[in-house]
Formats: sequence, structure tokens, C-alpha cells
Amino acid sequence: MPRPKTSPVERNGTDRAAQLERLRQADRFDLIVVGGGATGLGVALDAAARGFKVCCLERDDFAKGTSSRATKLVHGGVRYLAQGNVALVREALAERATLLANAPHLAQPLPFVVPGYHWWERPYYGAGLSLYDALAGRRGLGRTRWLSSGQTRQALPTVRSQGLSGGVQYWDAQFDDARLAVTLARTAIAQGAVVLNHLPVDGLVREAGKVCGVQARDAETGERFELRASCVVNATGVWVDALRDMDSPPDGHRRPPMVAPSQGTHIVVDREFLPGRAALMVPQTRDGRVLFVVPWLGHTILGTTDTPRKDLAAEPEPFHDDVEFILGEAGRYLDRPPKRRDIRSIWVGLRPLVRDDDEEAGNTKALSREHVVRVGHSGLVTVTGGKWTTYRAMADDVLDRCMDAGLIERRAGGLTERLALLGAPDSRSLQSSGTTAAPGTALCDPPGEHLYGSEASRLHQLPGADRWLWRHGDGGLSEAMVRFAVRHELARRLEDVLARRCRLLFLDAARAESLIEPVADLLADELGRPIAQSERDEFAALARRYRTAP
Repeated sequence: MPRPKTSPVERNGTDRAAQLERLRQADRFDLIVVGGGATGLGVALDAAARGFKVCCLERDDFAKGTSSRATKLVHGGVRYLAQGNVALVREALAERATLLANAPHLAQPLPFVVPGYHWWERPYYGAGLSLYDALAGRRGLGRTRWLSSGQTRQALPTVRSQGLSGGVQYWDAQFDDARLAVTLARTAIAQGAVVLNHLPVDGLVREAGKVCGVQARDAETGERFELRASCVVNATGVWVDALRDMDSPPDGHRRPPMVAPSQGTHIVVDREFLPGRAALMVPQTRDGRVLFVVPWLGHTILGTTDTPRKDLAAEPEPFHDDVEFILGEAGRYLDRPPKRRDIRSIWVGLRPLVRDDDEEAGNTKALSREHVVRVGHSGLVTVTGGKWTTYRAMADDVLDRCMDAGLIERRAGGLTERLALLGAPDSRSLQSSGTTAAPGTALCDPPGEHLYGSEASRLHQLPGADRWLWRHGDGGLSEAMVRFAVRHELARRLEDVLARRCRLLFLDAARAESLIEPVADLLADELGRPIAQSERDEFAALARRYRTAP
């Protein structure tokens, strides 16, 4: 089996018409992956790299759900170290290094500072974070340092000075989650997969009691597809139970839900609240939760919470108490407490927490406390849980489980460990002794051409490269970026562009709303069809929700 190219080239392109034609002509796939978030796209890329015939379908846009609403951290999980889960931390630290090497334009090292206001905090947290370094070994990003009060203020210029005794600095990383998801989709296409967004799965195809395919529909045209495969993977994240319900037994008995969702709220304020190039981390707030204050794309993210939620809304609303908690706790550590009037955007992600009372739990291979893979009696493979940092290891686990169940033939894995994603600089050098992530902390800066990596030259070739719709520092959103999103990044709607190709909805919702008309005009020009007023109104309503705190 030939190894995948380390600098993939889009041999099939990302034209939707071409992808749909491949779908029509396909006789049978080895795998159909349902879900275009981190997990589903990771599985599709891994399978395509092994030479399997793969199709990945997403009902909305890639990373529309949980995978675009992360805290933007690539991390080993300091809190799991405190819980004694050393194996999980070691796995995540290894995957952190791999991601930084494979996508240095989208994932980069970032220093974190834990400020101390009590005499015991520096030695206590310093000891634990030194163990964190030791677990990373040669793939570490930098050594933990004890900081004086002056050094802490230098790293965190707006930290509350009163009572500050010093701090501890350690290293993790940050990334652009939605752009990484789109890059995974494009890289999977480059490896031979069929990958489509806005193509929901409406049903499962069964033969002799076994799942052997899916029924899907193009949301744009209504065209229907009945697709066959040896293996169907349910990677729909917090929504996995909806697809499992389609696989209910003939007696109509519904299985207990596999997922209990939890909600994480994030608040975005201006960069001036944390103008340095380090993140602030509070390992234990007054009620025992963790708080991050993170510089990201020219703004500052405050979060996150972890609150149980019963419903599965596509756009969950933040809880009043969560907003009060984040603003209140951030205000205890910043010399200028953020207020509701300072909020530029507020967004919520749902995390799939796995229940343990499913009737098929005996057929479960719990591969870590973070994610679970189950093969149903019908052969439907379901994966849920986990986190962005370990998406690649999760994909490897899913394919191992599919092969163990005899659903696909056994093929060697590990091919994505050294597979550069589209846009990774050509000069990248992945060494077994460590990682060579892009220098500096460019993801602290406003969004711009640096997020395109080696593809920036393609961006310059498009009309409007020097015409800016939104200018922020040295970056922003140009007309060419909108055209690039449609031509090369599978964008189809206003929200696709303004929320996930450009992250403006997540950074400044009011500004995103102000760009509806010029972006709609460019979309219409690229897609060859007008953008309906209903779509414009829908995005305007969404932007108003993102800028309003309960």
C-alpha cells in the first residue's frame, strides 16, 4: 500500500459539482462517515490515507456544531493530570505535537500563566506543571518557569496587581478549530475521499438486519442518494443518538441515549483586556471550575463553563448564570473587569459526555475516558466523546474497531501521523525528536493571510486581494478571501464564510452582521445564483444572538 503524500495536492478539487458527480457514479464505498466535525473528518482522512474508498457527509457545514465552538486550545489536559489519568495526558501531549507539526499555520504553541495570590500556589501548581513537562518529554514546547510578580505582570500586562505574589508559566497550544476542520475535509479530498457539506443523511439502508448504507439528500437541490458501504460510521458528536434511533430494532424499542450533553459558554471581548502574548489560566475558581483568558485572532476569549443541558439545539443559548460566572471570575484576575457592554460575541458549544447505561455497553471498547467507540448489533459503528487535540488518535481507534468487527479489511495505520495538511509550509520538517511548529504566536494576531500557510500565493491570484471588507490590524477579510472560501474551501452560505472560513461571527458579531450585503454579493458572483433574502435575514438574526448576553 503506497504511503500518502506528505504535501498533498488537491487532485479532485473541491468543486461541489465534481464531488456530487463522484457520489452519483460510486457503486459502493468501503466506509461512509456521517458527520463533518473533528471526529468524522479525522476518520475520513485516516481511511482515505489507507486507500479505502471513503465518503463523508455533513448535514450543515463542516464544524457547524461542537467542533467550531472549542476554547481554541490544543492541550494535554492539565486537569486530567490532577485526576491521575496519566495515560490520557501522555496520549494528548503526543497528539498535540503531531498536530503542531502537521498544521503549523493553524496550530501554534502558546505560553500560559497561572497567577498566584497565595504563598502556596506557585510551588503547588509549579510542581504539577513540571510533571506535565516530563510527560511531554522531547515533544514538549517549553519548560515550566516560576515567575516573580514583575515577570507575571510583564507576561500578563492587565493582571490584577493587588496581592500578586508571582506566577507559573507553562506551555500548551492554540488553534483555529473551524479552519482546521475545513482543512481536514480538503486534505481528505486530496487523498481520494468524497466529502460534502450541506448533504444530510435522512435514513439508513439495511439488508438482512445489517446496516449497509445511508439515504442522503442534497440540501441545495433536493437530489436524493442511496449510498452503499461495507461500514457506516456515526460520528455526529452530541447528535449520535438521532442516527442510532434510525437503527432501532424491529420491535421499535428505543435504546437509552448514549450521550448526556454538557454546555460550554465562551465570551469574546477586545484584545485590550489581555494585550500580551500569553494566556491566563485559573486552575481552580471559587466553585472549583477552570477559567481561561486566551488571546485569539486579535481578540480575547473568556471561558469556559461545563453545565449539563437536556436539549440539543443547533444554536444553544448561554445560561445567565454561566455569563455571570465567566465575567465575575475574569474580573477577579484582571485589573479591568469585563462587563456585559464589552461583549463582542458570545457562543456556546455542546460537549458529548458518554453515558454508561446503554444496552450495547458490553460490546463497547472504551479507548479512553474521553471517547468511546461502539459497534451495534446491526454493524453501525458509533463514536462520540473526545476532544479536538486527540481527533487523529480517535480516528485510528475507530478504524481499528471497524477492522476488529470484520466490517473492512485490515490495513496498516499510522499514516496520518506524518501527513501534512493542506497549507502546511513546504519547509516543514517533522523530526522524531520533537516538533517544528511555526515560530511565534501568530494566532494571537488578527486573522489574515498567515492562516492560509503555503496557499497564500493562491489567495493573491484571486480578484480583490487588496480590497478589504473588514480591516483589523494587519489582517481582516478581503474580497479574495471570500472568493477563496467558495472556490477552494467548500463554502456555500453566508454563515459558512462569516462564521467558519473567516471567524468574524465568533469575534465580533455586530461587525459580521454589517458585512452581510457585500459578502452576499461576492457569494452570488462566485456561486452563480442570488443569495435569498431569507438567508440574509437568518444570518442577521444569528449575529444578533451572538452579541446578546442573557
